[in-house]
Amino acid sequence: MLISNAFAQAAPAAAQEPMSQLVNYLPMIFVFVAMWFLMIRPQLKRAKEHKALLEGLQKNDEVLTQGGIVGKVTQIGDNYVHVEVAPNTQIVVQKQAIGAVLPKGTLKSL
Repeated sequence: MLISNAFAQAAPAAAQEPMSQLVNYLPMIFVFVAMWFLMIRPQLKRAKEHKALLEGLQKNDEVLTQGGIVGKVTQIGDNYVHVEVAPNTQIVVQKQAIGAVLPKGTLKSL
């Protein structure tokens, strides 16, 4: 004969053991744990530090905005901060735009 015979496939295997099912999910669990420690955890820590920086902001602090503007805080509101960038020149920025508080005397050295 030129045509080969077609045979039925074997019956599916019985349910896998619970331990082998866990082994199937280990790579996915490992990827999640790695993402937590490499991406999510450092971002949460950075956000916590930034929130503490904004809560500790005081008048006459020298700050650097995320846009690169350096100035002295003259007034603090709930959402906005007035920053003096030159004598008699103030700008209003959102609190979240404050990137860092600089050491005292930084403006004089510029």
